[in-house]
Amino acid sequence: MQQNARRSTISPFSGARKFPRRVGHNPEKTSRMTHPTPQPAGAGATDPWNGASDYIRVILRDIVTEAHVGLHPWERHPERPTRLVVNVEMFAALHGPAATTAQGLIDYDPIRDALKAWPSRPHTDLLETLVDELVGLCFRHPAVQACRVSVLKPDIFNEAAAAGVEVYRRREAAAAGSTVA
Repeated sequence: MQQNARRSTISPFSGARKFPRRVGHNPEKTSRMTHPTPQPAGAGATDPWNGASDYIRVILRDIVTEAHVGLHPWERHPERPTRLVVNVEMFAALHGPAATTAQGLIDYDPIRDALKAWPSRPHTDLLETLVDELVGLCFRHPAVQACRVSVLKPDIFNEAAAAGVEVYRRREAAAAGSTVA
């Protein structure tokens, strides 16, 4: 495939596919992934997100965007941003029906807006930096008590569907200053 054939002016948020499918890539393998309920080490039955209590999980799945990210010299070309696939899950306690009022709504628009701005942001060395920023956005909503964020590079290795970073963070850990990187 020619390098210039991969570029187009269609936005990743327009709904149109910006990049051609990779040879041998199975979209069912990555786009229909399910994640088990998070079980942080040592949390056991006291973790509210283990299924013992009611909770709501707000999901943004398989958002495709671009950013200038990476440590390798070949990832540092400003004319070639890296395609990224982002997944965000926000967990909150559920008291009553999930859709009673907009007041308790966990709004995912701020996260989507941040992702739309990634193509124009300066170069970032680590995916972990991007993940930490998204975790911070998740916890701006006071009801969110935990989140799972992953940022994947689907085009980094020919033999893998993607390579990247995923974290599961509880609000207490984030408040204590814990970071990924």
